[in-house]
Amino acid sequence: MQLLKALWALAGAAICCFLIFVIHSQFLKEERPSEVCGQLAAGTCEIVTLDRDSSQPRRTIARQTARCACKKGQIAGTTRARPACVDARIIKTKQWCEMLPCLEGEGCDLLINKSGWTCTQPGGRIKTTTWHTADSWNHRITESLRVKKTSKIIWSCFHKLVYLRTSSVYSLSI
Repeated sequence: MQLLKALWALAGAAICCFLIFVIHSQFLKEERPSEVCGQLAAGTCEIVTLDRDSSQPRRTIARQTARCACKKGQIAGTTRARPACVDARIIKTKQWCEMLPCLEGEGCDLLINKSGWTCTQPGGRIKTTTWHTADSWNHRITESLRVKKTSKIIWSCFHKLVYLRTSSVYSLSI
């Protein structure tokens, strides 16, 4: 009889410990937003894929996809040459340089037709980034005597996350 009472007490203690563990793991622990369901913290981006193809001489094609969890009123964009959440008004009005897409020390200029922007480095190298919708994914590389970087950017939404895809072509024309 004493053994039966001890077993019941031990079973009750085990159940209490299990319930405390469940309550702690579900309700009391601090959860970082980036760990909840594999989502990012609001207002942040992460690079998902990065590919480079240098198989052709004097030409490198770089493709990058970033995943952004932007706050209300923001959309995936580029700040200091990295994926970032930017004010949606910038995308709507095509005032690209307002999102500060160029690196420190580079000059930003809008393209004449507002389809993108250029970042000019002090040494004269020019990086050109153009905005394309999913229907116009193909683009032409502008021939130039300078090294150019032409990028394509596509935004799409999936489960409240915004994906930013860039594909860059670095080429040297003589």
